[in-house]
Amino acid sequence: MIPSDGLRSASPLPFLAHAMRHEERTAVIGDQGAFSYRELLDASSHVAAGLLDGRPDLEEERIGFLITPGFAWVAALWGIWRAGGIAVPFPAGSPRPELEYLVEDTRASALLFDALAAPLLEPLAAERGIRACLYDELARRPAANLPQLGVEHRAMILYTSGTTNRPKGVVTTHANIAAQITSLVAAWEWTPSDRILLCLPLHHVHGIINVVGCALWSGASCRMLPRFDADAVWEHIAGGELTLFMAVPTIYVKLIAAWEAASPGRRAELSRASAGLRLMVSGSAALPVSTLERWREISGHTLLERYGMTEIGMALSNPLHGRRLPGSVGTPLPGVDVQLTGEDGKPVAPGTSGEIEVRGPGVFAGYWGRPEATQEAFRGDWFRTGDTAVLEEGSYRILGRTKIDILKTGGHKVSALEIEEALRRHPAVAECAVVGLPDAEWGERVAAAIVLKEGHALDLASLRSWARESLAAYKAPSRILLVKALPRNAMGKVIKPAVAALF
Repeated sequence: MIPSDGLRSASPLPFLAHAMRHEERTAVIGDQGAFSYRELLDASSHVAAGLLDGRPDLEEERIGFLITPGFAWVAALWGIWRAGGIAVPFPAGSPRPELEYLVEDTRASALLFDALAAPLLEPLAAERGIRACLYDELARRPAANLPQLGVEHRAMILYTSGTTNRPKGVVTTHANIAAQITSLVAAWEWTPSDRILLCLPLHHVHGIINVVGCALWSGASCRMLPRFDADAVWEHIAGGELTLFMAVPTIYVKLIAAWEAASPGRRAELSRASAGLRLMVSGSAALPVSTLERWREISGHTLLERYGMTEIGMALSNPLHGRRLPGSVGTPLPGVDVQLTGEDGKPVAPGTSGEIEVRGPGVFAGYWGRPEATQEAFRGDWFRTGDTAVLEEGSYRILGRTKIDILKTGGHKVSALEIEEALRRHPAVAECAVVGLPDAEWGERVAAAIVLKEGHALDLASLRSWARESLAAYKAPSRILLVKALPRNAMGKVIKPAVAALF
């Protein structure tokens, strides 16, 4: 069980121990071919040695990295960890100012990148006088003895989506990451025979933890696409190689559109292949019921909805086996405690909405460089998510962000997500986002930004008249704005402040 370079770290880090159990199995498949766990261990040890450059330990220096999804991305991540560094995955396609913010905020000591990202990151490193590391060069460095690290060692900084304010760096330890992964491995019954396709960005927990982390922890295989492409995803599903698939709602919408554009024979082929997978998951944004129902018609799968965030990994999940309620995110995952609290900080009764609070070993260590924000985010050992939910029929239903999606209008508290779900049933509405606009009389007015279906028209009076058939009058939008597209982040989540700014 020793890598072929003859050297191995004495580190007890869990991800290494699991990889060493599966050295001869295929770990990662990408454009460059298929690679075993042994090859992944070898490559990451060379990257670690190159980063150390003769030093005994990086001692939690931050290493920013931008590498095309594939074998090299994983080897870079593991190499940073094995050298004792804190990995900071950069978002692909980010403009220079966003990358500058990440470099400056983390005070990164080095940037690691592939040839594709070199023109962007080499000058950035030179201007700041920090080390620039090309992956291919590090991967050729001689292996060396690597530091022994504990599970409380800080491992990664991921940045919040920035849908509400300036992104904050979320610090997780190796123990946090292990807890997040083992919870999902147990709940979703991962095994070494599983095969999953990655088509998600690799700067969020959805791609890093739920897909790549769980697969490589379990001895499974992860096929990694350099970027999302609906036709490519369908090709891999049709190939019959996959057992699991995980995506965000916008990806499922695009896959549905590609399926509908195919010939009848091809549709039948794709539907048969989809039915052969054992699990399909949706998360990172609210899944419209209409999308869930259409995907079920196409694939035979009722998508498993779950709830999590950067700070906690995953907290709630619909069951792998058993009834999945549309619009619900299920019950607490193994090792996770969840409670709903009112404005007084006390737990609320079932059927009453409250803020989701989470505790457990997967909860993050703190916000990078923001001790006050970290302190404000906790009530005792409970992390305050800022999301509002209600417990109904033994399952949690998310109502939205407490400060953004819970509107106060005319003395009523209403859920923007509930209104959006209702508006999507209108025959003219393709997409919509509801926000609250400050109003002297009502406190907030319900405003809806709407993307119309092709060939349709819509005005406020007709929409309000239609909406009152399913919504209370105070929930019906009093302002609408027709837009060509909704502002979204890399995970497909609507950026509500940007929506409000449109008005």
